[in-house]
Amino acid sequence: MIKMKLVLLSIAATFGLGVQGLSWVEQAPQMLDTPSIPEYLSFMDSVYGEVVQSPQSEEHKRNMLEGGKVQLKNEEEDSIHLKSHPLQTLSDKQLNYAHTHYLKMQSKVKLPSNDDTSDILMDQGIFGGILTYAHLQHFNCFDPELMDDADEHKIDIAIVGAPFDTGVSFRPGARFGPEAIRRSARRIGDAHIRSTKKRKNYPVNPYDETTHNYTIVDCGDVSLSPFDNRIALNQLYRGERAIHRHQGNVNKIPKIITLGGDHTITLMALRSVSEQLGKPVHIIHFDSHIDTWDPKVLGGGITNYMSLNHGTFLHYAHEQGYIHQGGNFHVGIRAPYIDEVYDGNHDLECGFNIISAKDIDKIGVSGIIRKLKDAIKTNPVYISVDIDVLDPATAPGTGTMEIGGFTGRELLSILDGLKGIELVGGDVVEVSPPYDTNSEITSLAATSVVDSLLRLMVV
Repeated sequence: MIKMKLVLLSIAATFGLGVQGLSWVEQAPQMLDTPSIPEYLSFMDSVYGEVVQSPQSEEHKRNMLEGGKVQLKNEEEDSIHLKSHPLQTLSDKQLNYAHTHYLKMQSKVKLPSNDDTSDILMDQGIFGGILTYAHLQHFNCFDPELMDDADEHKIDIAIVGAPFDTGVSFRPGARFGPEAIRRSARRIGDAHIRSTKKRKNYPVNPYDETTHNYTIVDCGDVSLSPFDNRIALNQLYRGERAIHRHQGNVNKIPKIITLGGDHTITLMALRSVSEQLGKPVHIIHFDSHIDTWDPKVLGGGITNYMSLNHGTFLHYAHEQGYIHQGGNFHVGIRAPYIDEVYDGNHDLECGFNIISAKDIDKIGVSGIIRKLKDAIKTNPVYISVDIDVLDPATAPGTGTMEIGGFTGRELLSILDGLKGIELVGGDVVEVSPPYDTNSEITSLAATSVVDSLLRLMVV
Protein backbone atom coordinates (compact mmCIF):
# COMPACT_ATOMS: atom_id res chain seq x y z
CA MET A 1 0.00 0.00 0.00
CA ILE A 2 2.84 2.36 0.93
CA LYS A 3 4.58 1.58 -2.37
CA MET A 4 1.38 2.41 -4.23
CA LYS A 5 1.11 5.75 -2.49
CA LEU A 6 4.68 6.68 -3.42
CA VAL A 7 4.10 5.65 -7.03
CA LEU A 8 1.04 7.86 -7.21
CA LEU A 9 2.97 10.77 -5.76
CA SER A 10 5.84 10.18 -8.18
CA ILE A 11 3.42 10.26 -11.11
CA ALA A 12 2.00 13.52 -9.88
CA ALA A 13 5.47 15.05 -9.63
CA THR A 14 6.51 13.69 -13.01
CA PHE A 15 3.68 15.40 -14.83
CA GLY A 16 4.13 18.60 -12.90
CA LEU A 17 0.73 18.41 -11.32
CA GLY A 18 0.34 21.48 -9.18
CA VAL A 19 -2.54 22.92 -7.25
CA GLN A 20 -5.55 24.61 -8.70
CA GLY A 21 -5.41 28.32 -8.09
CA LEU A 22 -4.63 29.18 -4.50
CA SER A 23 -7.09 26.87 -2.75
CA TRP A 24 -6.22 25.89 0.79
CA VAL A 25 -6.88 22.74 2.72
CA GLU A 26 -6.50 23.09 6.48
CA GLN A 27 -7.78 26.01 8.49
CA ALA A 28 -5.99 27.47 11.47
CA PRO A 29 -7.94 28.44 14.60
CA GLN A 30 -9.90 31.68 14.31
CA MET A 31 -7.92 34.74 15.44
CA LEU A 32 -10.32 37.50 16.57
CA ASP A 33 -11.95 39.01 13.48
CA THR A 34 -9.12 38.37 11.05
CA PRO A 35 -9.51 35.66 8.40
CA SER A 36 -8.14 32.28 9.41
CA ILE A 37 -4.76 31.36 7.89
CA PRO A 38 -4.65 27.77 6.62
CA GLU A 39 -1.47 25.77 7.19
CA TYR A 40 -1.11 25.09 3.46
CA LEU A 41 -1.52 27.63 0.70
CA SER A 42 -0.13 25.51 -2.13
CA PHE A 43 1.48 22.21 -2.99
CA MET A 44 4.84 23.80 -2.16
CA ASP A 45 3.61 24.86 1.27
CA SER A 46 2.22 21.43 2.00
CA VAL A 47 5.52 19.67 1.24
CA TYR A 48 8.11 22.18 2.45
CA GLY A 49 6.21 23.74 5.34
CA GLU A 50 8.34 26.05 7.43
CA VAL A 51 11.15 26.01 4.88
CA VAL A 52 9.07 28.32 2.67
CA GLN A 53 6.85 29.93 5.29
CA SER A 54 7.72 33.00 7.32
CA PRO A 55 5.89 35.62 9.38
CA GLN A 56 6.00 37.86 6.31
CA SER A 57 4.41 35.20 4.12
CA GLU A 58 1.68 34.65 6.70
CA GLU A 59 0.94 38.38 6.66
CA HIS A 60 0.90 38.27 2.87
CA LYS A 61 -1.71 35.52 2.97
CA ARG A 62 -3.92 37.55 5.32
CA ASN A 63 -3.75 40.52 3.00
CA MET A 64 -4.72 38.33 0.07
CA LEU A 65 -7.73 37.01 2.01
CA GLU A 66 -8.82 40.44 3.13
CA GLY A 67 -8.47 41.81 -0.37
CA GLY A 68 -10.54 39.03 -1.84
CA LYS A 69 -7.71 37.87 -4.10
CA VAL A 70 -8.06 34.29 -2.84
CA GLN A 71 -10.88 32.34 -1.25
CA LEU A 72 -10.95 29.59 1.31
CA LYS A 73 -11.81 26.10 0.10
CA ASN A 74 -15.24 24.68 0.69
CA GLU A 75 -15.23 23.20 4.19
CA GLU A 76 -16.56 19.94 2.78
CA GLU A 77 -13.39 19.42 0.76
CA ASP A 78 -10.71 17.66 2.75
CA SER A 79 -7.80 17.43 0.34
CA ILE A 80 -5.75 19.51 -2.06
CA HIS A 81 -7.27 19.47 -5.52
CA LEU A 82 -4.62 18.62 -8.12
CA LYS A 83 -5.04 20.08 -11.57
CA SER A 84 -5.78 17.60 -14.33
CA HIS A 85 -3.10 17.09 -16.96
CA PRO A 86 -3.61 15.88 -20.55
CA LEU A 87 -1.26 12.93 -19.90
CA GLN A 88 -2.73 12.14 -16.50
CA THR A 89 -3.82 8.51 -16.33
CA LEU A 90 -5.05 8.50 -12.74
CA SER A 91 -8.15 10.29 -11.58
CA ASP A 92 -7.94 13.49 -9.58
CA LYS A 93 -9.39 11.61 -6.63
CA GLN A 94 -6.56 9.05 -6.72
CA LEU A 95 -3.92 11.74 -6.93
CA ASN A 96 -5.53 13.69 -4.10
CA TYR A 97 -5.52 10.54 -2.02
CA ALA A 98 -1.85 9.88 -2.72
CA HIS A 99 -0.80 13.40 -1.82
CA THR A 100 -2.92 13.62 1.32
CA HIS A 101 -1.51 10.41 2.71
CA TYR A 102 2.05 11.37 1.69
CA LEU A 103 1.74 14.43 3.90
CA LYS A 104 0.85 12.20 6.83
CA MET A 105 3.84 9.92 6.35
CA GLN A 106 6.58 12.34 5.28
CA SER A 107 9.47 12.74 7.71
CA LYS A 108 9.53 15.83 9.87
CA VAL A 109 12.46 18.22 9.60
CA LYS A 110 13.73 20.01 12.67
CA LEU A 111 15.32 23.20 11.39
CA PRO A 112 17.76 25.27 13.47
CA SER A 113 17.16 28.86 14.46
CA ASN A 114 17.08 31.31 11.57
CA ASP A 115 20.22 33.00 12.93
CA ASP A 116 22.14 29.77 13.58
CA THR A 117 25.10 29.44 11.15
CA SER A 118 27.08 26.75 12.97
CA ASP A 119 26.70 24.25 10.13
CA ILE A 120 27.66 26.70 7.35
CA LEU A 121 30.63 28.48 8.87
CA MET A 122 32.88 27.29 6.05
CA ASP A 123 32.35 29.27 2.85
CA GLN A 124 33.21 26.26 0.70
CA GLY A 125 31.34 23.32 -0.67
CA ILE A 126 32.13 20.64 -3.20
CA PHE A 127 30.55 22.66 -6.01
CA GLY A 128 31.17 26.25 -4.99
CA GLY A 129 32.74 28.80 -2.72
CA ILE A 130 36.20 30.33 -2.80
CA LEU A 131 38.29 27.80 -4.69
CA THR A 132 41.31 26.43 -2.84
CA TYR A 133 43.10 23.16 -3.36
CA ALA A 134 41.10 20.43 -1.59
CA HIS A 135 39.28 23.09 0.50
CA LEU A 136 42.46 23.98 2.40
CA GLN A 137 42.55 27.06 4.59
CA HIS A 138 43.59 30.31 2.93
CA PHE A 139 45.04 33.65 3.95
CA ASN A 140 47.25 36.26 2.28
CA CYS A 141 50.66 34.65 2.72
CA PHE A 142 52.41 37.59 1.05
CA ASP A 143 51.32 40.27 3.53
CA PRO A 144 54.31 41.26 5.77
CA GLU A 145 51.93 42.09 8.60
CA LEU A 146 50.79 38.46 8.70
CA MET A 147 54.31 37.05 8.99
CA ASP A 148 54.10 36.68 12.74
CA ASP A 149 54.06 33.78 15.18
CA ALA A 150 50.28 33.70 15.47
CA ASP A 151 48.90 30.19 15.02
CA GLU A 152 46.54 31.29 12.25
CA HIS A 153 49.50 32.59 10.20
CA LYS A 154 51.81 29.61 10.55
CA ILE A 155 52.65 27.55 7.50
CA ASP A 156 54.26 24.14 7.33
CA ILE A 157 53.20 23.35 3.77
CA ALA A 158 51.87 25.84 1.24
CA ILE A 159 50.11 25.46 -2.09
CA VAL A 160 50.71 28.44 -4.36
CA GLY A 161 49.78 29.13 -7.96
CA ALA A 162 52.06 30.57 -10.63
CA PRO A 163 49.84 31.61 -13.60
CA PHE A 164 52.68 32.12 -16.07
CA ASP A 165 53.07 30.75 -19.61
CA THR A 166 55.11 33.26 -21.61
CA GLY A 167 58.19 31.06 -21.47
CA VAL A 168 56.78 28.37 -23.75
CA SER A 169 58.12 27.33 -27.14
CA PHE A 170 54.94 25.74 -28.50
CA ARG A 171 51.37 25.83 -27.11
CA PRO A 172 50.47 28.37 -24.38
CA GLY A 173 47.60 28.18 -21.88
CA ALA A 174 49.39 26.99 -18.73
CA ARG A 175 48.60 30.30 -17.04
CA PHE A 176 45.16 28.77 -16.47
CA GLY A 177 46.68 25.66 -14.90
CA PRO A 178 46.46 26.62 -11.20
CA GLU A 179 42.73 27.24 -11.39
CA ALA A 180 42.11 23.99 -13.28
CA ILE A 181 44.14 21.94 -10.80
CA ARG A 182 42.25 23.40 -7.86
CA ARG A 183 38.95 22.81 -9.63
CA SER A 184 39.80 19.13 -10.04
CA ALA A 185 40.62 18.91 -6.32
CA ARG A 186 37.10 19.73 -5.13
CA ARG A 187 36.39 16.10 -4.21
CA ILE A 188 39.60 15.78 -2.21
CA GLY A 189 39.47 16.71 1.44
CA ASP A 190 36.40 18.32 2.92
CA ALA A 191 35.22 21.75 3.94
CA HIS A 192 35.75 21.65 7.67
CA ILE A 193 36.38 23.76 10.71
CA ARG A 194 39.92 23.73 12.03
CA SER A 195 40.37 21.58 15.09
CA THR A 196 43.17 21.10 17.59
CA LYS A 197 41.80 17.84 18.94
CA LYS A 198 43.84 14.93 17.62
CA ARG A 199 42.50 11.48 16.88
CA LYS A 200 44.58 8.49 17.87
CA ASN A 201 45.00 5.37 15.78
CA TYR A 202 43.99 7.14 12.57
CA PRO A 203 46.28 7.07 9.52
CA VAL A 204 47.92 10.38 8.66
CA ASN A 205 45.76 12.25 6.16
CA PRO A 206 46.97 15.65 4.84
CA TYR A 207 43.39 16.89 4.63
CA ASP A 208 42.38 15.84 8.15
CA GLU A 209 44.24 18.01 10.61
CA THR A 210 43.11 15.83 13.50
CA THR A 211 45.62 13.22 12.26
CA HIS A 212 48.76 15.40 12.17
CA ASN A 213 50.30 18.65 13.43
CA TYR A 214 51.07 20.31 10.11
CA THR A 215 49.48 23.58 9.07
CA ILE A 216 48.68 23.30 5.36
CA VAL A 217 47.54 26.43 3.55
CA ASP A 218 46.58 27.40 0.03
CA CYS A 219 48.16 30.82 -0.47
CA GLY A 220 46.32 31.47 -3.72
CA ASP A 221 48.23 32.69 -6.78
CA VAL A 222 51.16 35.07 -6.95
CA SER A 223 50.08 38.08 -9.01
CA LEU A 224 52.30 37.92 -12.10
CA SER A 225 52.67 40.41 -14.92
CA PRO A 226 51.69 38.97 -18.32
CA PHE A 227 53.78 41.56 -20.18
CA ASP A 228 57.41 41.10 -19.09
CA ASN A 229 58.93 37.76 -18.10
CA ARG A 230 61.65 39.43 -16.05
CA ILE A 231 59.12 41.20 -13.88
CA ALA A 232 56.82 38.18 -13.63
CA LEU A 233 59.56 35.76 -12.59
CA ASN A 234 60.86 38.21 -10.02
CA GLN A 235 57.34 38.57 -8.63
CA LEU A 236 57.12 34.80 -8.32
CA TYR A 237 60.48 34.61 -6.56
CA ARG A 238 59.41 37.26 -4.06
CA GLY A 239 56.12 35.44 -3.51
CA GLU A 240 57.88 32.14 -2.78
CA ARG A 241 60.40 33.93 -0.57
CA ALA A 242 57.56 35.55 1.40
CA ILE A 243 55.98 32.14 2.07
CA HIS A 244 59.35 30.75 3.19
CA ARG A 245 59.57 33.54 5.79
CA HIS A 246 56.57 32.21 7.72
CA GLN A 247 56.98 30.07 10.81
CA GLY A 248 55.63 26.57 11.03
CA ASN A 249 54.41 24.18 13.68
CA VAL A 250 56.55 21.30 12.43
CA ASN A 251 58.78 22.57 9.65
CA LYS A 252 61.37 25.21 10.44
CA ILE A 253 61.17 26.30 6.81
CA PRO A 254 57.79 25.99 5.08
CA LYS A 255 57.61 23.59 2.15
CA ILE A 256 55.95 24.86 -1.02
CA ILE A 257 54.11 23.02 -3.79
CA THR A 258 53.79 25.33 -6.77
CA LEU A 259 51.02 24.96 -9.35
CA GLY A 260 52.22 26.01 -12.81
CA GLY A 261 52.30 27.72 -15.14
CA ASP A 262 54.94 26.66 -17.63
CA HIS A 263 58.16 25.00 -16.50
CA THR A 264 60.13 28.25 -16.34
CA ILE A 265 58.58 28.89 -12.93
CA THR A 266 60.58 26.05 -11.35
CA LEU A 267 63.74 28.17 -11.47
CA MET A 268 62.28 30.71 -9.06
CA ALA A 269 61.09 27.98 -6.70
CA LEU A 270 64.56 26.41 -6.73
CA ARG A 271 66.17 29.78 -6.08
CA SER A 272 64.00 30.48 -3.05
CA VAL A 273 64.30 27.03 -1.44
CA SER A 274 68.07 26.80 -1.97
CA GLU A 275 68.51 30.24 -0.41
CA GLN A 276 66.46 29.24 2.60
CA LEU A 277 68.44 26.03 3.08
CA GLY A 278 71.73 27.77 2.43
CA LYS A 279 72.82 25.11 -0.06
CA PRO A 280 71.85 23.59 -3.40
CA VAL A 281 69.25 20.84 -3.59
CA HIS A 282 68.96 17.66 -5.60
CA ILE A 283 66.15 17.62 -8.13
CA ILE A 284 64.09 14.77 -9.53
CA HIS A 285 62.68 16.08 -12.78
CA PHE A 286 59.75 14.17 -14.29
CA ASP A 287 59.43 15.25 -17.90
CA SER A 288 59.50 14.10 -21.51
CA HIS A 289 62.14 16.79 -22.26
CA ILE A 290 65.52 17.36 -20.63
CA ASP A 291 65.04 21.15 -20.11
CA THR A 292 68.79 21.65 -19.69
CA TRP A 293 69.18 23.04 -23.19
CA ASP A 294 71.90 25.61 -23.62
CA PRO A 295 70.19 28.98 -24.30
CA LYS A 296 72.34 29.28 -27.41
CA VAL A 297 70.55 26.20 -28.75
CA LEU A 298 66.98 26.94 -27.58
CA GLY A 299 65.78 30.53 -27.39
CA GLY A 300 68.90 32.58 -26.85
CA GLY A 301 70.02 32.17 -30.40
CA ILE A 302 67.05 34.34 -31.41
CA THR A 303 67.04 37.00 -28.68
CA ASN A 304 68.79 37.28 -25.34
CA TYR A 305 65.43 38.05 -23.76
CA MET A 306 64.19 34.55 -24.49
CA SER A 307 67.32 32.82 -23.24
CA LEU A 308 65.38 31.83 -20.14
CA ASN A 309 62.42 29.66 -21.05
CA HIS A 310 60.74 26.37 -20.19
CA GLY A 311 63.48 24.40 -21.95
CA THR A 312 66.53 26.13 -20.48
CA PHE A 313 65.62 26.77 -16.84
CA LEU A 314 67.62 23.76 -15.55
CA HIS A 315 70.69 25.06 -17.36
CA TYR A 316 70.35 28.25 -15.33
CA ALA A 317 69.56 26.37 -12.10
CA HIS A 318 72.86 24.54 -12.51
CA GLU A 319 74.74 27.67 -13.55
CA GLN A 320 73.44 29.64 -10.56
CA GLY A 321 74.18 26.87 -8.07
CA TYR A 322 70.57 26.23 -7.05
CA ILE A 323 70.89 22.49 -7.73
CA HIS A 324 73.69 20.02 -7.02
CA GLN A 325 76.49 19.64 -9.49
CA GLY A 326 75.64 15.93 -9.76
CA GLY A 327 73.18 13.29 -8.67
CA ASN A 328 70.10 14.87 -10.23
CA PHE A 329 67.64 12.86 -12.31
CA HIS A 330 65.39 13.22 -15.30
CA VAL A 331 62.60 10.63 -15.28
CA GLY A 332 60.39 9.81 -18.28
CA ILE A 333 62.57 11.37 -20.99
CA ARG A 334 61.59 10.48 -24.58
CA ALA A 335 61.63 13.70 -26.63
CA PRO A 336 64.29 14.12 -29.32
CA TYR A 337 67.31 16.34 -28.82
CA ILE A 338 67.87 19.44 -30.90
CA ASP A 339 71.54 18.54 -31.25
CA GLU A 340 72.06 14.79 -30.80
CA VAL A 341 75.62 15.13 -29.52
CA TYR A 342 75.83 18.50 -27.82
CA ASP A 343 72.56 18.29 -25.88
CA GLY A 344 73.42 14.97 -24.21
CA ASN A 345 76.89 16.12 -23.22
CA HIS A 346 75.60 19.41 -21.91
CA ASP A 347 72.96 17.60 -19.85
CA LEU A 348 75.71 15.57 -18.16
CA GLU A 349 77.58 18.79 -17.43
CA CYS A 350 74.46 20.07 -15.67
CA GLY A 351 74.63 17.10 -13.30
CA PHE A 352 71.81 14.89 -14.58
CA ASN A 353 71.26 11.19 -14.99
CA ILE A 354 68.48 9.97 -17.26
CA ILE A 355 65.77 7.38 -16.66
CA SER A 356 63.95 7.24 -19.96
CA ALA A 357 60.27 6.47 -20.42
CA LYS A 358 61.17 3.12 -21.97
CA ASP A 359 63.25 2.14 -18.93
CA ILE A 360 60.04 1.37 -17.09
CA ASP A 361 59.65 -1.63 -19.38
CA LYS A 362 63.12 -2.85 -18.38
CA ILE A 363 63.35 -2.20 -14.64
CA GLY A 364 59.73 -1.49 -13.75
CA VAL A 365 58.27 0.93 -11.24
CA SER A 366 60.13 -0.64 -8.31
CA GLY A 367 63.43 -0.45 -10.19
CA ILE A 368 62.98 3.28 -10.83
CA ILE A 369 62.09 3.92 -7.20
CA ARG A 370 65.10 1.98 -5.98
CA LYS A 371 67.45 3.80 -8.35
CA LEU A 372 66.20 7.22 -7.23
CA LYS A 373 66.24 6.51 -3.49
CA ASP A 374 69.70 4.92 -3.63
CA ALA A 375 71.07 8.04 -5.30
CA ILE A 376 69.23 10.71 -3.29
CA LYS A 377 69.59 9.06 0.14
CA THR A 378 68.73 11.61 2.85
CA ASN A 379 69.74 14.74 0.94
CA PRO A 380 67.19 17.55 0.48
CA VAL A 381 65.39 17.00 -2.81
CA TYR A 382 62.97 18.98 -4.95
CA ILE A 383 60.50 17.17 -7.23
CA SER A 384 59.32 18.89 -10.39
CA VAL A 385 56.61 17.20 -12.47
CA ASP A 386 55.91 18.32 -16.01
CA ILE A 387 52.53 16.78 -16.76
CA ASP A 388 53.80 15.86 -20.23
CA VAL A 389 55.76 13.04 -18.60
CA LEU A 390 52.43 11.25 -18.98
CA ASP A 391 51.30 9.83 -22.29
CA PRO A 392 48.96 12.11 -24.28
CA ALA A 393 46.24 9.52 -23.79
CA THR A 394 46.36 10.42 -20.09
CA ALA A 395 47.33 14.09 -20.33
CA PRO A 396 46.48 15.74 -23.66
CA GLY A 397 46.08 19.20 -22.14
CA THR A 398 49.70 20.30 -22.18
CA GLY A 399 51.98 22.47 -24.26
CA THR A 400 54.39 20.00 -25.85
CA MET A 401 53.05 16.45 -26.02
CA GLU A 402 55.28 13.46 -26.72
CA ILE A 403 53.95 9.98 -27.42
CA GLY A 404 55.03 6.97 -25.35
CA GLY A 405 54.80 8.37 -21.84
CA PHE A 406 53.92 6.94 -18.44
CA THR A 407 50.39 6.05 -17.45
CA GLY A 408 48.86 7.90 -14.54
CA ARG A 409 49.15 4.82 -12.36
CA GLU A 410 52.85 4.40 -13.14
CA LEU A 411 53.67 8.03 -12.30
CA LEU A 412 51.72 8.01 -9.04
CA SER A 413 53.24 4.68 -8.03
CA ILE A 414 56.74 6.07 -8.52
CA LEU A 415 55.94 9.22 -6.53
CA ASP A 416 54.29 7.30 -3.71
CA GLY A 417 57.23 4.88 -3.64
CA LEU A 418 59.60 7.74 -2.77
CA LYS A 419 58.15 7.97 0.74
CA GLY A 420 60.92 8.67 3.22
CA ILE A 421 62.96 11.10 1.13
CA GLU A 422 63.63 14.61 2.44
CA LEU A 423 61.28 16.47 0.11
CA VAL A 424 61.76 20.24 0.54
CA GLY A 425 59.55 21.46 -2.29
CA GLY A 426 57.80 20.50 -5.47
CA ASP A 427 55.68 21.58 -8.38
CA VAL A 428 53.43 20.35 -11.17
CA VAL A 429 53.57 22.36 -14.36
CA GLU A 430 52.57 22.65 -18.02
CA VAL A 431 48.86 21.94 -17.49
CA SER A 432 47.14 23.79 -20.35
CA PRO A 433 43.34 23.62 -19.89
CA PRO A 434 42.50 24.95 -23.38
CA TYR A 435 43.90 21.73 -24.84
CA ASP A 436 42.37 19.40 -22.27
CA THR A 437 39.35 17.17 -22.86
CA ASN A 438 35.82 18.01 -21.75
CA SER A 439 36.40 15.67 -18.83
CA GLU A 440 39.49 17.66 -17.74
CA ILE A 441 41.63 14.53 -17.38
CA THR A 442 44.92 16.44 -17.53
CA SER A 443 44.11 18.72 -14.60
CA LEU A 444 42.77 15.70 -12.72
CA ALA A 445 46.12 13.97 -13.23
CA ALA A 446 47.94 17.07 -11.97
CA THR A 447 45.67 17.20 -8.94
CA SER A 448 46.68 13.65 -8.07
CA VAL A 449 50.35 14.57 -8.44
CA VAL A 450 49.89 17.36 -5.89
CA ASP A 451 48.17 14.88 -3.61
CA SER A 452 51.15 12.52 -3.84
CA LEU A 453 53.60 15.35 -3.13
CA LEU A 454 51.58 16.37 -0.08
CA ARG A 455 51.67 12.83 1.26
CA LEU A 456 55.44 12.76 0.88
CA MET A 457 55.67 15.94 2.97
CA VAL A 458 53.23 14.96 5.72
CA VAL A 459 55.04 12.21 7.58
